[in-house]
Amino acid sequence: MKILVADDEAINRKLLELEVKELGYKVLTAKDGYEAKQIWENERPSIVLTDWNMPNMNGIDLVKHIRNNEGNDYTYIIMVTAMAREDDLIVGFEAGVDDYLTKPVGKHELYWRLKAGLRLISNNDKDMLIFALAKLTEIRDEDTGNHIERIRLYSKLIAEELYKRGERPLEINQKFIDDIYITSVLHDIGKVGIPDNVLFKPDKLNSEEYNIIKNHTLIGYKTIESLISKSQRKTTLSMAGEIARSHHENWDGSGYPDGLNGEDIPLSARIVALADFYDALVSKRVYKESWTHDDVVKEIFRQSGKKLDPYVVSGFLSIESEFQKISSALAE
Repeated sequence: MKILVADDEAINRKLLELEVKELGYKVLTAKDGYEAKQIWENERPSIVLTDWNMPNMNGIDLVKHIRNNEGNDYTYIIMVTAMAREDDLIVGFEAGVDDYLTKPVGKHELYWRLKAGLRLISNNDKDMLIFALAKLTEIRDEDTGNHIERIRLYSKLIAEELYKRGERPLEINQKFIDDIYITSVLHDIGKVGIPDNVLFKPDKLNSEEYNIIKNHTLIGYKTIESLISKSQRKTTLSMAGEIARSHHENWDGSGYPDGLNGEDIPLSARIVALADFYDALVSKRVYKESWTHDDVVKEIFRQSGKKLDPYVVSGFLSIESEFQKISSALAE
């Protein structure tokens, strides 16, 4: 859980930082509203503690910026200020402030205000995703929980590596990393709608059966879209839909269901495609033996620019040893 503390006074900022850290949260700090705006855009903290009077951008303008740009991923905002007049409170609440703390801030009061914020944001898409996954895997379970755990860890590793490079694409930030870790577990959720005789066939599928199993991408996408229609926070679920629909698209356009190619394929799906490809090859199945890690690395390199995004492949090649560690630690 990340909490952003914004205050132009160094002493106040440091005191809040220490108190929030003692409560067990990761703290980001900003010395003015403009810096806080930049940090919020890149890191998307769940809670913002902001001062009112700050240079470059004051607390109220920061709040308005967050509310205008957060989409449906809600940020809980607490204004920390000595301005406690009724008129000031009204201005703050109208701008989008959720709660107030009056300076000097007491540690116990801070604790309970943060708890209140966490309760509000806990009823979010992550809970819906986990619930949907749990219910569906009770019905159909081709892969083990370890497969799901490996995919989310592989995907997060690649996203983190691409983020560290500081190159394109700009869409990779901390929120992207957090979201792909959560949503990648739903990449094959659509297999719930595939008949047993196709899904569990121990031999190679014929062309008709292969066309049937390809539908799991659209079934998964439609399932997630139905969740989106019932959710008030759609951004995280939107990534889940992208991945479910497009993780079998190929860089050269030879994949399915839409025949997308290159950067027309959502980046999240391109990352999960490589993670799933790696896991499928290193894992033993009833219809195939497992490949060695080194052979899989060679095959991924060979598929660069064909099945897989060269940029994602380059990220993988920098950290392929970490994949091997995860594969060994979470083996079937």
